[in-house]
Amino acid sequence: MEPIRISITDVLDLHTFHPRDIPNLIEDYIEECLRLGFFSVRIIHGKGTGTQKMRIQGLLRRNPKVRSFKDAPADAGGWGATLVELKKG
Repeated sequence: MEPIRISITDVLDLHTFHPRDIPNLIEDYIEECLRLGFFSVRIIHGKGTGTQKMRIQGLLRRNPKVRSFKDAPADAGGWGATLVELKKG
C-alpha cells in the first residue's frame, strides 16, 4: 500500500489512526513539526478511559525533543487532548 500523505498542522487528531501506529506517528509528527517551525502543538487522543492519554504522554516524556506537555484547557479538548511544547534548535 502507498503511504497516505496528510498536511501537517499544529494539531494532530489520533482518532483515525490504529493504536499500533501511534508510537512511530508521534515521533515522525514531532520531527516534521520541528522542521516546519511548529513549537507548540496539540495532540488529540480522546477521553475514553485515559489509557491512550497515558500512552501518548509516556511517549512524550521519553522524547528528547519535547520540552513540556500538559492537558489542554477545556475549550481545546480538556483532558482529551495534550498541549506539547517542543524544544527549539
